[in-house]
Amino acid sequence: MKGKLIIFSAPSGTGKSTVIGRLMEHKELRLAFSISCTSRQPRGAERDGVEYFFITPEEFRERIARDEFLEYEEVYADRYYGTLKSQVERQLDAGQNVVFDVDVKGGCNIKRHYGDRALSVFIQPPSVEELRRRLEGRGTDAPEVIEQRLARAEFELGFAGEFDRVVVNDDLDRAVAEALAIVKEFIAAG
Repeated sequence: MKGKLIIFSAPSGTGKSTVIGRLMEHKELRLAFSISCTSRQPRGAERDGVEYFFITPEEFRERIARDEFLEYEEVYADRYYGTLKSQVERQLDAGQNVVFDVDVKGGCNIKRHYGDRALSVFIQPPSVEELRRRLEGRGTDAPEVIEQRLARAEFELGFAGEFDRVVVNDDLDRAVAEALAIVKEFIAAG
């Protein structure tokens, strides 16, 4: 049986990665992360074809020209990230339900490409003020970085209506339970 696509997008600090991580624990859902491409060098113990496919900026640009990506972004000069159509199709053909953890534009592009075969879920913070509190509570970002993230979050929140479902993460366990129910229903829908 061919797999389906499940797209998650959210502003930084909403708990999206935690929600996805909890969903990945449910082996019966046959969830597998989409393996993206990047033009950056591997970090630490990262391996080609496991965490990412590592290619040169030149090869990335050639693949863009050949329309091989579902979505991509040049985050910094010559630092690309993107999702190869061929890799997603391989995973779907293997019966995996492919999970995407992407920005809002990438999420909208993937949903447009796959239509009803994809479920798009937007994880939303209860408020921008709560998002500020979470980002400050992490203690990992300088104040100017937090302001940049909040400005981006306000922009991204404007895309929530483009997604099939919105899960407000005001309580992590409740948000995980809601996301799990949504994903189970989508996969079962055949």
